[in-house]
Amino acid sequence: MWNYEKRLQFPVNIKTPCPKTATLIITQFGGPDGELAASMRYLSQRYSMPYKEVGGLLTDIGTEELAHMEMICAIVHQLTRNLTEEQLKTDGFDTYYVDHTTACWPTAAAGIPFNACEFQSKGDCITDLTEDLAAEQKARTTYDNILRVVKDPDVLAPIRFLRAREVVHFQRFGEALRSVQEKLDFKNFYAFNPEIDKKFMA
Repeated sequence: MWNYEKRLQFPVNIKTPCPKTATLIITQFGGPDGELAASMRYLSQRYSMPYKEVGGLLTDIGTEELAHMEMICAIVHQLTRNLTEEQLKTDGFDTYYVDHTTACWPTAAAGIPFNACEFQSKGDCITDLTEDLAAEQKARTTYDNILRVVKDPDVLAPIRFLRAREVVHFQRFGEALRSVQEKLDFKNFYAFNPEIDKKFMA
């Protein structure tokens, strides 16, 4: 059960529309390392996680990623408000506009639609947590790339916040992986699936 609060996790107040920037930011909605994939990854993985505290962490972070997706969509929405016909053409937003007007739709910056194959839920806690660590680093790198090319301070502030949260999530998943490894009664924890091969578990 989720409780929804009618506020963003970090304020988004963009004064100057810029459809070109929107086409970059939207990758963190539906791109390969975006917030939609992150939330679905963690909320799917939690069911097969054999350790309650790690399952709880996946639920918490997966829920927060939904809030981050909401922030990204708010940024895209505000960047595409009240566009002129000229802005649509000159800023390269016309191809997106033809299909979606200014609605938020999950896609990468390169125009590739969201695909569930961009995330995994393997039912192996070592595999899943390793994927989660990589996912947070890839998202952080994408935010770094956005920060290099976007100049509007109204956009940069929430993007910096989101980047910082990726770092925190990476740290939490690192702690979770260490905790799982310490619970396993086997020196080479990469050689088996601890969720299935119970004989190796402490």
